[in-house]
Amino acid sequence: MELTYKITFLSDWHCGSGLSGGAEADAMVIKDDRNLPYVAGKTIKGLLKEALEDMTEVNQCTKDDINAIFGIKAYDKNDKKAFFSNATLSDAEKKDITPALSDFLYRNIASTQIEKNGTAKPNSLRVMEVCIPITLVGTISGINLETQKDLLIKALKWVRHLGVNRNRGLGRCKFEITPKSN
Repeated sequence: MELTYKITFLSDWHCGSGLSGGAEADAMVIKDDRNLPYVAGKTIKGLLKEALEDMTEVNQCTKDDINAIFGIKAYDKNDKKAFFSNATLSDAEKKDITPALSDFLYRNIASTQIEKNGTAKPNSLRVMEVCIPITLVGTISGINLETQKDLLIKALKWVRHLGVNRNRGLGRCKFEITPKSN
């Protein structure tokens, strides 16, 4: 069984690549070989697992439900569970965005740490590249039961923020199930 979803970002967002942009930015957005942003499948997997763990606290699911979807051992290659694809731009958008236009998907924002006396802390200026609000699509495959699919749909709706600085206004998003789901 496969579940297809879309992520609509409602604010700028940053899922990091771990790379620096030299003098222009301290942290760069993760991009594919065409300079297009994406959210790694392992990030989606982690967000949904965290959402389901939160849902156990309000009796919406159990630890056994989580283990059935994600497996018990994180790196056991024999433990075949749900697979989370990268969330990317739709194929149509990928075709329409040329390498020259892809730079318009990003901008830099700066922040600094403020001391108790109200002045900027020395050497605390950071510049982070963010992606503008866009819509990405992804799939979750290897879902064995309808109940697992229903739990993942609830977990997708549970997630409201994604990426770095979620508590500071970045990465506000909405997940929706698309009609391609079976």
